[in-house]
Amino acid sequence: MIRSMTAYANTETTTPQGWLACELRAVNSRFLETGVRLPDELRTLEPGVRERIAARLSRGKVDATFRYKPPASASDLLLDERTADQLAAVARALRSNFPQLATDFASLLDWPGLLVKPEFDQAGLVQAALALLDRTLDEFVAGREREGNKLAAVLRERLDGIERIVSEVRAMLPEVRAALRAKLDAKLAELAKAAEPGRLEQELVLQLSRIDVDEELDRLDAHVDEARRILTLDEPVGRRLDFLMQEFNREANTLASKSVDSRSTRAAVDLKVLIEQMREQVQNLE
Repeated sequence: MIRSMTAYANTETTTPQGWLACELRAVNSRFLETGVRLPDELRTLEPGVRERIAARLSRGKVDATFRYKPPASASDLLLDERTADQLAAVARALRSNFPQLATDFASLLDWPGLLVKPEFDQAGLVQAALALLDRTLDEFVAGREREGNKLAAVLRERLDGIERIVSEVRAMLPEVRAALRAKLDAKLAELAKAAEPGRLEQELVLQLSRIDVDEELDRLDAHVDEARRILTLDEPVGRRLDFLMQEFNREANTLASKSVDSRSTRAAVDLKVLIEQMREQVQNLE
């Protein structure tokens, strides 16, 4: 499946441990670069986040951000009844010896362990965060695939254009060769002394070899077939296609350098335009 490197996904959930949100965004990069931002309650989760992202993505600069709000009950204070009973028993025992003993309620609340916060389920919060990350990654990858399908359609359209230009150049080659021979004949006819027939054939063969582009056209056809094959692979293909664009460009440059006809020159320019358009799109592929 062809995937773009750019994508965005944002999901959230409410659990007994509180509200969680996960955001993933990515831009182009030669390699996989992952940045992770976590609240204090999830600091220990960073290795797991990086591992899960690396298992699903191979390229791109990815930023993962988690946000967390504890439940309202997390701020509640509970009375430790066992401690309160112990304090009450002590107060009763002392009252028989100290009738004037008075207990200040506000001071009593400062007694260590009398007021406690509800127990926090840290393990449950971590599991909820990882589950949310997996869900966000599903949406993120789906977004990359949708964008990748659009890019693949653009690339296939450009490949069709390259194939059409190669076919047109092949069709014009006999005419170009015939025009070159006629031009050479005309130049030789202008000479005061007629050239030997063998010399004429040698010069013609030399000129034709200099403009022979059959190999370049064959390689361009092969590159088109290979690009179409790559676009069907179920794996990241960005690097493969990036290398292939260099090969496309090399053949187009050679075709331009061998051109002796304005039509083949225009064809070489059109080829380079299509190849450059493809190269720009390939830079966006994972």
